[in-house]
Amino acid sequence: MAKLPSITVTTLDRARLYALLDRQQEDSDEVDHLYAELERAHIVAPDELPQGTVCLGSRVRFCETATGKIHQRVLALPGDMALYPDAISILSPAGAALLGLSVGDTIDWPYRNRTLHLQLLDVLPAEQQ
Repeated sequence: MAKLPSITVTTLDRARLYALLDRQQEDSDEVDHLYAELERAHIVAPDELPQGTVCLGSRVRFCETATGKIHQRVLALPGDMALYPDAISILSPAGAALLGLSVGDTIDWPYRNRTLHLQLLDVLPAEQQ
């Protein structure tokens, strides 16, 4: 991967993600990348997460810079996908890439035989349906 932006993850999200990753039956690039992301993350208490930083349950607006397409999704664990009609799984390439980013950050994330180029535009609280 190219130079990665710094990321911040809460202690709660880290615990939930390690529990999820430890239960995964098969190896995948996303699982490996998420482990690496958690290892390099700055970890804070949930009430210390800086505003504008992506955590599980955040509504994120991001741009695929290669295409200019803008998406708005809620970052969710696989078991929480039904809570949000516009959820994106933390186990998807874009979902894993967005974890811990701050508004304005860009990241290049490997995906199959190409690279996703993402820019985080905004972080809003998610509202469950």
